Amino acid sequence: MKILIYILFFFPITHLLAQADLSGTVTFPDSVGVSKVTKTFITPGVYVEEISRLPFTVKEEESAIPAFVGYTEIAAKDDSDDLLMSPIKISSLLEYQQYFGEANCEKYEITVVEDTLNNLFEVKIDRDTSGNLYKMHYALQMFFANGGGKCYIVSVGHYNDSISADKLMQGLEQVSKEDEPTILVIPDAIELVNTRYYEVINTALGQCNTLLDRVAIIDVPCINVYIENDVEIFRNQITDNIDLLKYGAAYYPYLETNLKYHYKEEDVIIIKHTEKNGGNIPNSLIGKTLNSDEVKKNTNVLYKQIITAIKKINVILSPSSTIAGVYTKVDRTRGVWKAPANVSLINVINPTIRITDEDQGSLNTDPKEGKSINAIRSFTGKGTLVWGARTLAGNDNEWRYISVRRFFNMVEESIKKSTYWAVFEPNDAKTWIKVKSTIENYLKLKWRDGALAGAKPDDAFFVNIGLGTTMTSQDILEGRMNIQIGMAVIRPSEFIILQFSHKMHNE
Repeated sequence: MKILIYILFFFPITHLLAQADLSGTVTFPDSVGVSKVTKTFITPGVYVEEISRLPFTVKEEESAIPAFVGYTEIAAKDDSDDLLMSPIKISSLLEYQQYFGEANCEKYEITVVEDTLNNLFEVKIDRDTSGNLYKMHYALQMFFANGGGKCYIVSVGHYNDSISADKLMQGLEQVSKEDEPTILVIPDAIELVNTRYYEVINTALGQCNTLLDRVAIIDVPCINVYIENDVEIFRNQITDNIDLLKYGAAYYPYLETNLKYHYKEEDVIIIKHTEKNGGNIPNSLIGKTLNSDEVKKNTNVLYKQIITAIKKINVILSPSSTIAGVYTKVDRTRGVWKAPANVSLINVINPTIRITDEDQGSLNTDPKEGKSINAIRSFTGKGTLVWGARTLAGNDNEWRYISVRRFFNMVEESIKKSTYWAVFEPNDAKTWIKVKSTIENYLKLKWRDGALAGAKPDDAFFVNIGLGTTMTSQDILEGRMNIQIGMAVIRPSEFIILQFSHKMHNE
């Protein structure tokens, strides 16, 4: 006797109806949900085969993997510069430093006033800002501090290079070849002259619109003292194309962080040395650096004062990299459908410009073309918070919120990749049912997670597929399978209205 046992996941063995003939051939019919299986056995014994009955599922794609494009100290993994213009995936600041080095070294000019009577020094420090300030290292520090994780880095050049719009756009082109990134961040672009800055930003938005799987976090340049001027320049220069605007979110103003600028002692030089309370003007320290014997050994008090003064200088940074960390943290802890707002920022002392309620009204709403700008504000007892969650398409009811845009990106990408199995399958009702149930099961999970609105699944989403519903006979002849998916994505409660009235009491 030949006994064949099939272990079928999720179904009892008694559900299998096998047909056997006298030659030892055992056939399991297609009714069990798999293709008809016929086995011929010539040796007596017991045989076990397993059939997977796991249904097709949607593997959810990661929603927050930023790609940073900018300038680095080095770009080497195996050989010198072998990582230039080459996207590489990292997961920590230590890994970034291994491949791309440290922050750019600042140069400080010191003015010393010596009080010889009391043996005291007054120290004034000026940063030499004649060169470019490269921001990538500081940007990654803020990204990881605010919840960041895996990300891509594209080095387009070194610190001795001029910041170039063409190189940044070339770096963006390299990112477009990678499938994983879902967020674009270009920290160094803010140093470009205005017109070239917006050329880079519009290129990033164009890539998002073409690939349909990523968004761009955009910095609004802080050029003027008045908010209105910064906003007007930004709205006039950035693209008017609504199809591009819905793939970007802008943030304002810059942030004063508690990070300290990177420097070397040989780059700290005393340029002026005067004496207080009369006396001659000493010249012994002019031209000396912080690591010189004259400063370290003979005037140790001065050395310590200079170090203390340098440590009081905080890094000023545009907000995009910090916001990328917020996106990652909110996605991980709450879900991509949760608006990345009302979140406290780590390592931030204050926004560089204080925004009032009236100011934010003009940032939030642009009656002419949308172009909403998300404010970053300080609140007493709460710290510095992200206080906006809109895309640049602020007048678009469908794509007004960045959480909605990013949720759709994730779902579209996840379903697209998880239905590749259906390519070249028969374009018939059997395949349609499998595809529909696969997508419906996934969306039901999202509804249970709270991503979709509705009292029951039918209110939260629909999936349509079939002849006469989404396809014609001509579609089938031409090999097209059309699927319609609708989702009622939750939207943030941006305005909470509390209505109060007096309760009248009649005695």
